[in-house]
Amino acid sequence: MVPRKKHYRPAGKKKEGNAARYITRSQAIKQLQVTLGFFRRLSILKGIFPREPKKKFKGNNHTYYHVKDVAFLQHEPLLDKFRDIRAYQKKIKKAEAKKNADLATLLRTREPTYKLDKLVRERYPKFVDALRDLDDCLTMVHLFAALPAVERAKIDVELIHNCRRLSHEWQAYVCRTYKLRKVFISVKGIYYQAEIEGQKITWLTPHAMQQILPDDVNFSVMLTFLEFYETLLGFVNFRLYHSLNVNIGFCMLYSMASVSFAHLTYHAAIDSADLYALSRYIVSNTRTSTLEPKAASSSTSEQLEAKEKEMQADESELRLAQLQHQLPSNEPGALMHLMEGAECENEDDQDTKECKRLFKNMKFFLSREVPRESLLFVIPAFGGVVSWDGEAAPYKEADQSISHQIVDRPTQGHRYLSREYVQPQWIYDCINARIILPTEAYMVGRIPPPHLSPFVDNDAEGYIPDYAETIKRLQAAARNEVLPMPGVGKEDLDDPQNLLVEGYISRTEANEAAQTKKKMVTLEKQYHEELQSELQGAVMKKSKQGSVEHAKTSEESVPDPKQIAEDIDTMSKLGMSRKKRGLLEAIEKGKERNTARISKLKERKKKLKSSEN
Repeated sequence: MVPRKKHYRPAGKKKEGNAARYITRSQAIKQLQVTLGFFRRLSILKGIFPREPKKKFKGNNHTYYHVKDVAFLQHEPLLDKFRDIRAYQKKIKKAEAKKNADLATLLRTREPTYKLDKLVRERYPKFVDALRDLDDCLTMVHLFAALPAVERAKIDVELIHNCRRLSHEWQAYVCRTYKLRKVFISVKGIYYQAEIEGQKITWLTPHAMQQILPDDVNFSVMLTFLEFYETLLGFVNFRLYHSLNVNIGFCMLYSMASVSFAHLTYHAAIDSADLYALSRYIVSNTRTSTLEPKAASSSTSEQLEAKEKEMQADESELRLAQLQHQLPSNEPGALMHLMEGAECENEDDQDTKECKRLFKNMKFFLSREVPRESLLFVIPAFGGVVSWDGEAAPYKEADQSISHQIVDRPTQGHRYLSREYVQPQWIYDCINARIILPTEAYMVGRIPPPHLSPFVDNDAEGYIPDYAETIKRLQAAARNEVLPMPGVGKEDLDDPQNLLVEGYISRTEANEAAQTKKKMVTLEKQYHEELQSELQGAVMKKSKQGSVEHAKTSEESVPDPKQIAEDIDTMSKLGMSRKKRGLLEAIEKGKERNTARISKLKERKKKLKSSEN
């Protein structure tokens, strides 16, 4: 057998196809002359990800990138900046190796830095584009805001403080503009969904528990993503606050200039109380905009001394303002008072009005065992007033104007007769239903109803839980709508005689509906007959006499609609390619699995009802 010669590309001929459009990761690293870590970091910051070519010319065990993406990275100024930083770090290591501590300290203070502002504007030319890509950003920021500082994973305290500050700013805007729409508590954490400028933004926050960092997670990649997400969320928060005429950027700059970093990070946290006190003090007084200009004849030294004295006075006044306002320490709801006087963007929005009125004229009190951070964010976002058990609370537990107390313990010792004691799930179910649900099922010591996910479309799934039907009827009653009785289904609504017997319609209306239904059945039979004759290749008779005879014979033999539908599906599959046919079969298998799951749920439901009876 003669061995087959391998085809080689002639010299001077360009590559064609996927070999010319794609490049492997090792080839890209060699072309950029960087390490794997630098390449991964640069591609994450620039938003360049691997591609999946139709034909992998180097094999399936390679990662492929587009040639234009690699060329895009090659002209990035950050590439040169990373090289300068790497060379500078070698100088620091060299000084430490020579035991020259003074030189190493001096070099650390002059280490070059970089900013990602240009990348944010490059990747998101419009603000709506940034809002669309904000789901992963918010989830990552809220995750690191709840993590502990770990030196081995390079998660420092300043990073956690910044993530917590950004998350508080975002929650403050969503709360005070009433943009929160859905909340769902799961095992992973708490899902939130807000609607801002027509974009639905969903993010996940972890539960308020001690987090354990696993060893099999690559935190360096996550920190690279977080580095870009911090800059992106800072831009988004600045734009949102600017739309409310609240200059949050100026507050941040002023805080770094006037208050020392050690003061802000006291007790290992940039408390939202400090941030609120600083922001409110600056927004209310606007000291910088009303300061009179200094005289031109004053010397530079006198100006510096005056600024130092003013900064010290500002610091003392800020702490005094914090004590006067009785702000909570390290709570996400503290910053929400920043925009009390700000007007909402979309006052005419119907969803915003519903959310604003849901908990109106209601006062809540949170016990110590409930998830305080989540409830402090959720209740004010729907128009409620909330307090808690602890220092700096707006009102105490003994206040007689409290309408609801949130408790998550089996028994309650001291009870006030002027309020209702409910479990935390009642708050979230009321938010998802957009009505005030009855509190009997959520009282202390009882097993609450199932917590249904607002992200699942029950009609599309094909299975509607009992409690979902109950909530639907309560919503209809709140909107003064009339729904059919529980015993009347879609089949009963189609049959006018059943409605006549039940007394829903009159006899005249029933006769008219019966005649209309009879005409529709006749037309449907005629359509099926024409369809069957077309499939068999017969020619339809156009004469009036032939049509009458055909109608008479059709009454005797009615074709099976199921068989016609199966024939149509078979013919459509024959004209498909193998790939499309396989995709259609996968979709059908998924529908079959969904149907089997729904039937299994219905069987369980029947067994539970039979056991209860």
